[in-house]
Amino acid sequence: PEPNVWAGCSNGSSSLRRSRREKQTLQCQVSKNLWELLPIERAAKKEKKLKESMALSSDDDDDDDDEMEEDGDDDEQKSDADMDEEDGIQTNTDDVDNFRLPSAEESEKEGVLSVDLKTVHQRIKDNIDVLCNFSAKREEGKDRAEYLSLLKKDLCTYYSYNDFLIEKLMDIFPLSELVDFLEANEIQRPVTIRTNTLKTRRRDLAQALINRGVNLDPLGKWSKVGLVIYDSSVPVGATPEYLAGHYMLQGASSFLPVMALSPQEGELVLDMSSAPGGKTSYMAQLMRNTGVIVANDANAERLKSVVGNLHRLGVTNAVVCNYDGRQFPKVMGGFDRVLLDAPCSGTGVIAKDPAVKTSKNEADILRSAHLQKELLLSAIDSVNATSASGGYLVYCTCSITVEENEWVVDYALKKRNVKLVPTGLDFGKEGFTSFKKFRFHPSLRLTRRFYPHSHNMDGFFVAKFKKFSNVIPSASVGKDETTEGAEAIEATDSPKDKPSKGKTTKETVPAKTDAVKQKAKTNGTTAAKKSANVKTKGQQNSQTGPKKAKIAKMDGETVKKAHGKNPAMKTPEQTNASKTVKKDGSRFEKKQTKKGKSPLKMKNRMGKNKFKKMKHKLQKNK
Repeated sequence: PEPNVWAGCSNGSSSLRRSRREKQTLQCQVSKNLWELLPIERAAKKEKKLKESMALSSDDDDDDDDEMEEDGDDDEQKSDADMDEEDGIQTNTDDVDNFRLPSAEESEKEGVLSVDLKTVHQRIKDNIDVLCNFSAKREEGKDRAEYLSLLKKDLCTYYSYNDFLIEKLMDIFPLSELVDFLEANEIQRPVTIRTNTLKTRRRDLAQALINRGVNLDPLGKWSKVGLVIYDSSVPVGATPEYLAGHYMLQGASSFLPVMALSPQEGELVLDMSSAPGGKTSYMAQLMRNTGVIVANDANAERLKSVVGNLHRLGVTNAVVCNYDGRQFPKVMGGFDRVLLDAPCSGTGVIAKDPAVKTSKNEADILRSAHLQKELLLSAIDSVNATSASGGYLVYCTCSITVEENEWVVDYALKKRNVKLVPTGLDFGKEGFTSFKKFRFHPSLRLTRRFYPHSHNMDGFFVAKFKKFSNVIPSASVGKDETTEGAEAIEATDSPKDKPSKGKTTKETVPAKTDAVKQKAKTNGTTAAKKSANVKTKGQQNSQTGPKKAKIAKMDGETVKKAHGKNPAMKTPEQTNASKTVKKDGSRFEKKQTKKGKSPLKMKNRMGKNKFKKMKHKLQKNK
């Protein structure tokens, strides 16, 4: 029985060896073919082959050999097919390297047939690559404008923007950065919260939220109170910590204007557009509930959220009011610091509101810019320049267009006694000092821009002003009016500022009026009519007329004393000066007569017939 036992053992060991060899050959063939496949396909195919090898080991040897040969043939066919596909891919990449603009027929077909977004996306990449190295990769006989028009069309199709907004973005960003910005707008920004230091510390709040199943991290080195929430097993806006006022749901970009303003304890601060109260409560915690914060908003409905958040967060130094920001200096002023988060087109928060892609046009941008200019001037007028610790104003928008940011700031620099100062923010891109036809003040480099693709937060703009005088420049009034109006203002202000000095234009006015009176005595009725017309014009002009008449009487006497001659006799210098005054006066008089009553309707004017009757009666009495 012993040899039989060993024989059985030898047979068993030979079958085990055979099965191992078969497994090894299978694994070698599988691994050889898998190198030509994708990682996922390799793993799936490898697992499938191993299962088949396990099943084959239990079957007969002949069947295993036949199946192995068939599998080998199939694998060879598949590998040949894969090689053919790879060759095809290589030829396609060779074609892509030489990007060609589509012909007119191809563009017509695209307009009729449904567009393949994959081909459009690939064409955008290739087109940008050509435009970035245009001299080397451009097609002969094709202009850069043709490539740009195709890129604009493809971007509108792929990202669903209107032509106006894509054109604006192409002007603001380099082409290599434009696609990154558009891609970032398709992704939601991370959820961020701000710790309310009036009630808790960030470390304690983070530990409490982690215990509730919230995955979070600190916002960044630039913020000491922010936290980023990646995911949560509980709703972040309904935790006991939220209801107790330990934190506020707030975007990371909304931290920046308050950090730039840096309100101090005991100051009087204005938040001109405060809803929903995130920035107001942040200022209150920086001020440690001291001083006074005036939280204003033009929308009464939105103020409900401000009141609710201030109560929940434990803010006790805030006063809530509802006024139009443009009229706020008439309500109250003298603030140490003012924060203006102006209403804008929202081109920086497209990820939150995708409707901006197609709903905005040129008129909307210009309308927002006009409103922002008015609000910014009233905010500056609300600041007290003589404040011991303040005199600062921060202007911010959630827009990235130049018309709503740098253009508005440059306008305020020209209209008020303010200057730009550093924001105190260590990151962000500098504002534009020149953009297309615009040329701005060089200090606009101190402003800061924030983008979704660069800083992983909403698009934002921050500028910080320092007010150095409460006097409103008079030049700001003159620029808004027409040139005639500006000349008229200078003409009216000149007698106040400079009383009679030697032989100036002011001396010619009395000489002229006295000469008219003397001619009236000598020439009779015609001179009387002229003098009557001069008087009526003087009565019409409420500003220049009476003042000039008074100065005429005073200066006429001085001229008589000085020269001792007839005032009608004038030097050549006086005559030339009188002509200039006459021109300026006539301009102003014509402008005023349009607003007031015409000379024919004046009550004090003596009519022609009445004058004749009076003359006739006098002759009879004689």
